[in-house]
Amino acid sequence: MTTPLHPDLAALIAATGPADPAAMRSARERQAQLTKPTGALGDLEELAVRLAGVFRTEKPWPRGVAVLVAAGDHGVAAGGVSAYPPEVTPAMVANFLADTDAGPGGAAVNAIARTVGARVYVMDAGVNAELPGHPRLVRAAVRRGTRDLRREPAMTREETEALILAGAALARRATQEGADLLVPGEMGIGNTTPAAALTARLLDLDPVEVTGRGTGVDDETLARKVGAVREALGRNGSDPSDPLGVLADLGGYEIAAMLGMMLQAAASRRAVILDGFVEGSAALVGVALAPHLRDFLFAAGECAEIGHAAQLAHLGLKPMFRLGLRLGEGTGGVLAAPLLLSAAATLREMRTFAEAGVPGGV
Repeated sequence: MTTPLHPDLAALIAATGPADPAAMRSARERQAQLTKPTGALGDLEELAVRLAGVFRTEKPWPRGVAVLVAAGDHGVAAGGVSAYPPEVTPAMVANFLADTDAGPGGAAVNAIARTVGARVYVMDAGVNAELPGHPRLVRAAVRRGTRDLRREPAMTREETEALILAGAALARRATQEGADLLVPGEMGIGNTTPAAALTARLLDLDPVEVTGRGTGVDDETLARKVGAVREALGRNGSDPSDPLGVLADLGGYEIAAMLGMMLQAAASRRAVILDGFVEGSAALVGVALAPHLRDFLFAAGECAEIGHAAQLAHLGLKPMFRLGLRLGEGTGGVLAAPLLLSAAATLREMRTFAEAGVPGGV
C-alpha cells in the first residue's frame, strides 16, 4: 500500500503544471521573424522558447537570480567515500556566511554570485555540528546528518517530507524577494554517494555506471564508494515505484531540500537551473513525483561526475556548457544564469524584420 503524502507536499505536487504551450507557439513564431538567419542563435533560441512557456508570455522577462545552498552531512561518509572529512561541511557553511572585503561569503558560489548579481541563501538542512548563530542562516535541520545508507534507510519519510517542505519555503521566500531564476545548490561531504545510489535505483543502472570521483578521490576510495552504493542498493529498502521512499532510503537532507526548491519554483512558475550531479539526483525524484517539473528545469552544464550524463538524458535536458565542473554549491547554475537571461532578452528585445524595416522576413 502506498504511504500517503503529507498534505502540503501533495498540494505542492498538484500545483506543478506544464509549461504554457500557447506561449511557446507564439515565441517560436516570433523567433522565425527576428532579424537574424533562422537558427543563428543556436541553443539560445530553444532556451528562449522554453522560458516563454515557463513565464507564459512570448516575451519573457526573468530578472532576479537566487542560489539556495542547502548543507547536510551523511552517515555514509564514515565509510571513507570522500577525500575530505565531514568537518569540512560546517566549515564551508561558515565560509558561505563569512563577511569578506568583497561582500558576504567567501566561497566559490559567493564570488560567482556577486559577479552575476545573484543572491545567495544558505540553509542548514542537517549539518552534523552545532552551527553558530547567523542572521543569514536558514535553520531547517531535523537531525545532525543522515544515517548510514549502507546499513539502513538514510532518513525517515517524515524527515524527508519535512526537508522538502523546508526547501519549498525557502524557494517561496526567494521568489517573494524577487528571484525568477532559482539555482538549488548543496554542500555535504560524501553527498555524491547518495546521489549515485538514487540515480542507480531510479534509472536501474549498475553502481559503476553512475558513481564517480566526487571531490577527486583515488582509485582505492572510488572502489569503496562503488561498494557503498552497491551495499545500499543490496538492502532493497525501496522501490522506484515509490520515489519518495527511494529518496528517504538512499538520499540526503540537502537533496530533499533541493527537491522542495524545485517543486516550489515550478508551482510558482519560475525557472530552475540545475547545477550538477547531486542536484540531478533530486530532479530525478522530482520528475518521478511530478512529471511536469521537467518543463521548468534548465541544465547548466554537464559536470565531471560519470552519472550526470545519464541523468540529463533521462530528464531530456541539453547542457549549456561542459567546463569539467565538480564543485557543487550551485556554482555551475549561477554561471548559466546570464545565458538564460540573454536568451530571454533576444526574444523580448530583438526587432522582427517587419518592425525594423529589414527585408528578408518569412
